[in-house]
Amino acid sequence: MKKPVTLSMAAALVRFLPQQYIRRDGIEHRLINGVWGIFGHGNVTGFGQALEENGGRVLPYLQAKNEQAMVHAAVAFAKTRQRLGTYACTSSIGPGATNMITGAAVATVNRLPVLLLPGDIFANRRPGPVLQQLEYASSQDVSVNDCFRPVSKYWDRINRPEQLLTALPEAMRILADPVETGAVTIALPEDVQAESYAYPEHFFAKRVYTIDRAPCSTESLRAAVALIRGARRPLIIAGGGVHYSDAVAALDQFAAATGIPVAVTQAGKGAIIDAHPSCLGAIGVTGTAAANALAVEADVVINLGTRLSDFTTASKSQFQNPRVRFIGINVHSADAHKHGAIPLVGDARAVLGQLSRALAGWGVPAAHRSAIQRQRTAWEKTRATLVAAKRGVPLTQAQVIDELNQACGPDGTVVHASGGIPGDIHKLWRSQSPTDYHSEYGYSCMGYEIAGALGVKLAAPRRRVYAFLGDGSYLMLHTEIVTAVQEGLDLTIVVIDNHGFGCIHGLQRGCGGNSFGNEFRHRTGKAARLEGRPVDVDFAQNAESLGAKGVRAHSPAELRAALAEAKTTRGVVLIFVTTPADVRLPGYAWWDVPVSATSQVPGVKKARAAYERALQKQKFYY
Repeated sequence: MKKPVTLSMAAALVRFLPQQYIRRDGIEHRLINGVWGIFGHGNVTGFGQALEENGGRVLPYLQAKNEQAMVHAAVAFAKTRQRLGTYACTSSIGPGATNMITGAAVATVNRLPVLLLPGDIFANRRPGPVLQQLEYASSQDVSVNDCFRPVSKYWDRINRPEQLLTALPEAMRILADPVETGAVTIALPEDVQAESYAYPEHFFAKRVYTIDRAPCSTESLRAAVALIRGARRPLIIAGGGVHYSDAVAALDQFAAATGIPVAVTQAGKGAIIDAHPSCLGAIGVTGTAAANALAVEADVVINLGTRLSDFTTASKSQFQNPRVRFIGINVHSADAHKHGAIPLVGDARAVLGQLSRALAGWGVPAAHRSAIQRQRTAWEKTRATLVAAKRGVPLTQAQVIDELNQACGPDGTVVHASGGIPGDIHKLWRSQSPTDYHSEYGYSCMGYEIAGALGVKLAAPRRRVYAFLGDGSYLMLHTEIVTAVQEGLDLTIVVIDNHGFGCIHGLQRGCGGNSFGNEFRHRTGKAARLEGRPVDVDFAQNAESLGAKGVRAHSPAELRAALAEAKTTRGVVLIFVTTPADVRLPGYAWWDVPVSATSQVPGVKKARAAYERALQKQKFYY
C-alpha cells in the first residue's frame, strides 16, 4: 500500500485533471486539455498557485480577458473535438464567477462539456462577509455560485478538501457522458483551496471513460424499418449528433443507398456535403425553400441526432402531411421520443449501420427522387439570385456570405452565433466539408463568435478559422482579440456593420412595430429618441488598437482581396464591411413570435391577424 500524498486541495485538483481521458473507437483523448482563467483574491493564492507550481505543460494555463469568453472558447473547443475533450475555466469570487453563467448556459443548452471552477466564499465563515460576497438573508450557505445550479448538469461545493474524492470522479463521468454532458460546476471556497489533506495515491492514477457505440433495440429497429419501407416521401433531419458521433460518412452512405433526402439543422450543417444529390440544405425558419417544401409533404421524418428546436420545426408548423410519422435516432432518450417518434435510442453511427443492413436493396420511389432533384435545381437558381449584386447597393450580407464561403473552402471553418447572420448563412452556405461550419445556435449567444473561433483554432490548429459576426455582437465581447494576439494565433474576423441590432430590428418592423431601441443612433429631437444619425464606429481601427490588422472592404472585389490577403497574413486580421440593414433574405418557414393582441398600431394589428392564421398550422404529435 502506497503512502497517502499530502497536498492542498488546489494542488490535488491540478494533479487529478491531467489524468482524465475519454476513449472512443479504441482511441484515447485528454478530457481536460488545460485551464482558462482570470485570477482574483478568490483563486489566485489557491488554485492559481497550484497551477503555477504544479501545472506546467501537463495542464497549460490560458489567460482570458473576460470570464464569459473563456467558457465560450472551451465550449467551441469541445464542439470541434466532437465532445472528446474540453477545458476547465477558473474565476475569482463574485462578478468573475457570475460572468461565467452565460457560458455555462451555452454549454448545457448545446450539450457540450466544460468544467467550471469558480472561487467561492470562505467555508469557515469567519471573515464574512468577504469582498464581493452576496449576503443572503435566509441562509449563510448560499453564494452567487448557487446561480450556476440551473445551468449546470452537475454542481458541487467543496467545503472540505477530502470532498474532492467523491466530487471529481462524478464530475468527470458527466463531462464524458454524451447523454448527460454540459456545464459542470465545482465551487471552490477560498480557504479550502489552500487546506491540505492526505489523498490516497491511487486517486491520481490514470482514468479512462469509455464511450460505447450503443445500438438501438431490435424491436424498435423492426418498427422503424417497416415504417420507412412503407414511406413515399421520407426525409432525414440531421443534427449535431451526426458530428458528435462521427457519423458523417455513415450518413453519406445511407443517403446514397436509400435516396432519402437530408436536411440539416444549424448544428448539423456539414453532416452531409451540399454537393451530395440527397442534400437539401438547411431546414426550418432559417432553411432553404427546397428543404422546407419537402418537409411540408414528408410522410416519414427521421430525426437524426437533433433535439428539434423551434427553428427546426418552424414552431411545430413544418410538417403538414396528416399521416406524417417520426423516427428518432439519438443517444438521448428524451430527444429520441420527441414528436411521438419511434425511438431508436443509441449511437447515431451504430444505428445508421443497423438501418443500412435492414434496408439493404430498398430505395425511395422514383417520383420522390425526381422531386428531390427538382427542388435542388430550383433552390440553386434561387440562391444565385439571392447572392447576386443589388442595384444601388455596394455590398449585401448575402454577398459577404458567398465570398466568405468561397474563401473558407473545405479546409477552413466559419464560426457564427447570433443576430441576422445565422438566418442567412444557414440558407446560403454550401458545405464543402463536415468541418467548415461552426454554429452556436442552441443559445444563440451574442459575443460567442471571436472567443469561439479562438477555441476552434486551439482544437484544430491547421484550419484557417473565420469569426463572422455583426457590429452588435462585436461590441459585446471583442476583447479575446488580445488573447489571440497573445497566443500567436491566426484568425480572420469578418465584422458586418449595419448600425444596430439589425436582426431584431427587422423582426420588430416585420411584426408591424415602429422602429424603437434597436438601431445605434444618436439621441435627438424633442422626444429625445434614439433616431438621430448613426453612431460611427471604426471597427478596423478598434481591432488595430488591440493588436490585430484592420482592413476595410466596401465591395465584393475588395472583400475578396481582403480575404485572400488574410490567408497570407500572420496573426489576427479583422475585415470591416458595411451592409444595409434593410436588404433581407426571404424566409421559407414560420416562427412563433407572439404579436400584441391589443395594440392600436395599424401595422401591429395586421401582423396579429397574420399571426392568428399561422397558429392554425401548428401541430402536436404524441
